[in-house]
Amino acid sequence: MKPFLTVFLLSLTSASFAQTTPVKKTATTLNEVVVTANKSPSLTVPSLQQKKEQLAKTIPGGAGVVDAEEYKRGRASTLKDALDFAPGVFVQSRFGAEESRLSIRGSGIQRTFHGRGLWLMQDGMPLNLADGGFDMQAIEPLGTNHIEVYRGANALQYGGTTLGGAINFISNTGHTASPFQARFEIGSFNTRRAQISSGFVSGNTDVYASITSSQTDGFRDYSEQESLRIFANIGTKISANLENRFYLTWVDSKSQLPGSLTKAQFEANPQQANAGSIALRQRRDYQLLRLANKLTYSDGDNTLAFSLFWSWKDLDHPIFQVIDQLSNDLGFDLRYDGRNHLLGLDNDLTIGVNYMYGNAEDDRFANVGGQRGARLAQNRLQSMNLNFYFQDQLHLTDTLSLIFGSSVTYANRDLNEETLFGLNNTDRQEFWGFSPKLGLLWEVTPKAQVYFNASRSFEPPSFGELTAIGAGFPSLVALKPQTATTLEIGTRGEAERVAWDFSYYYAWLDDELLTLGVPGNATLTSNAGRTIHQGIEFALNADLVRNLTTASQDNYDRLVLRQNFLWNDFRFARDARWGDRMLPGIPPFYYRAEMLYEHPCGFYFGPNVEWSPHKFAADLARTTFADPYALLGLKLGYRTKKGVSFFVEARNITDENYSPTTGVVQNATVAGSTAVFLPGDGRAFYAGIEFKW
Repeated sequence: MKPFLTVFLLSLTSASFAQTTPVKKTATTLNEVVVTANKSPSLTVPSLQQKKEQLAKTIPGGAGVVDAEEYKRGRASTLKDALDFAPGVFVQSRFGAEESRLSIRGSGIQRTFHGRGLWLMQDGMPLNLADGGFDMQAIEPLGTNHIEVYRGANALQYGGTTLGGAINFISNTGHTASPFQARFEIGSFNTRRAQISSGFVSGNTDVYASITSSQTDGFRDYSEQESLRIFANIGTKISANLENRFYLTWVDSKSQLPGSLTKAQFEANPQQANAGSIALRQRRDYQLLRLANKLTYSDGDNTLAFSLFWSWKDLDHPIFQVIDQLSNDLGFDLRYDGRNHLLGLDNDLTIGVNYMYGNAEDDRFANVGGQRGARLAQNRLQSMNLNFYFQDQLHLTDTLSLIFGSSVTYANRDLNEETLFGLNNTDRQEFWGFSPKLGLLWEVTPKAQVYFNASRSFEPPSFGELTAIGAGFPSLVALKPQTATTLEIGTRGEAERVAWDFSYYYAWLDDELLTLGVPGNATLTSNAGRTIHQGIEFALNADLVRNLTTASQDNYDRLVLRQNFLWNDFRFARDARWGDRMLPGIPPFYYRAEMLYEHPCGFYFGPNVEWSPHKFAADLARTTFADPYALLGLKLGYRTKKGVSFFVEARNITDENYSPTTGVVQNATVAGSTAVFLPGDGRAFYAGIEFKW
């Protein structure tokens, strides 16, 4: 913890010095200046500045916005690249790939693939399948303008009810994108990535389109990845108050899966692949077609938005079996936002309903060297979610607001299974959830807030937890939905040279969905008893020095320190078998920082560090641990709004052998469960160039 405390104190000292240095004041008569928000020309897509101001003034809890311009200053290939400095977000790639362990507040804590526990959205519309699972491959960081992160119950305004919250990827439009843009990246492990995009406005219509292609051999053996992504949207202003926007997404992603290693294999050669993964030619090949449409009416004080979305997904997934899955998911969201009065006080109301239905044909075959062998199962999976939600903000004073709301959710899961064993297991499970929320938001200054909230979360199991297809078990495992009661207190804001985002939360979970295992199947999901998730989410950015080579008070160079710190304490609570031991899979401490010199001309340069200072268990029995690690990186570049930009980046300069994430098993010393380590990338170098006109 000492390095973290050192940079933290350095930040506060610098800020304090900046505020206490005497400045000679002289009387000056100034002309009146009227400041207005940078309003978006689109009714369906708010501007980055609008969203920052809205989150600061309406969310009584952890929430923030990531400007895509920040992560585009380096390699921008994965969710980790995009979300590494988002407060409260823990994201670690499995093997430098798109699939990651993506978690907020311990959501989906045991998932390193096909995530759950979060509401993943694009432009306010869900990317999750109807059963709650989501695919990381559906996201293209280079096609994004900014990312909204709502931690925990702060996602209620989008109908989110899960423990983790929601992440909303906001696309570029013809208003925000350059008429022509091209970007090329190259790097270690034979990495190549290219994007071409265009955005323009013609009369009442704006158009944006992006095509991205990438390929890499990967750090590890048998870890090649390639993808093609097409994103486009067309917005039409039907009138001054009415806009329609149509979205198109196409993704074609292919990934080899090198698998996990034992501790001995990991220490001897982290680049090797699991022999079983190679023998079975394990892969995850994925195609996605997604169409969506949003119609928005707004008169300034009242906004009504109606969204429709449909996705078609084709998954070819040879692992222990060959999974051949074809799914169709569709749904809608109807949402009203209004500014009015209640009890003589200013009042902001959000009310909405969303519906999702999914149908999947899930066929299983014996894996014969990566090819389909005998059919083992033929399944039809259906899921449905219906969610009513509302949130109200009552302005008690000019600076104090009361926020309350709730959601009511109904979900069902249907499975029809036929196997070679003569089983015909047709089953259906239904779930009801009520998720209230109450919070207070105090604006200490126009740029700083203090908040508190209490909330209830609800998460029905996805098919990944419910099914044990072809294993001789009942078709749907009897599971309860995961629920939690969470208390949160924190503050965010900026003052002089410092900006911060701090949250402390404490959650009591009931029936957490964990891989506790049962006799005959050690990987089957079960409901745990009471578990506790608590933690600190802390980001602190500070201008340590300004005007090193400049003299302007408005257009200055600076030395800026960006920091992101997580404390994760996730554990059982007096469990009959596991006592109070910590849950495996996520480190208790995580620190990410970079110190950059930035010049107003667009030049930047500086080091960065990723530090996990404490070992963490890879199994429930706590017999096997991932070791602490520290990674050093370096970044240099030049970025401009128009013309030529470039970057050069070095990662893991010391070539550290580390495992940023692991699989999770009951006992990693038991035969068949010892391979749990997922090595991180070794020393790597990347460079990119971008053209904008």
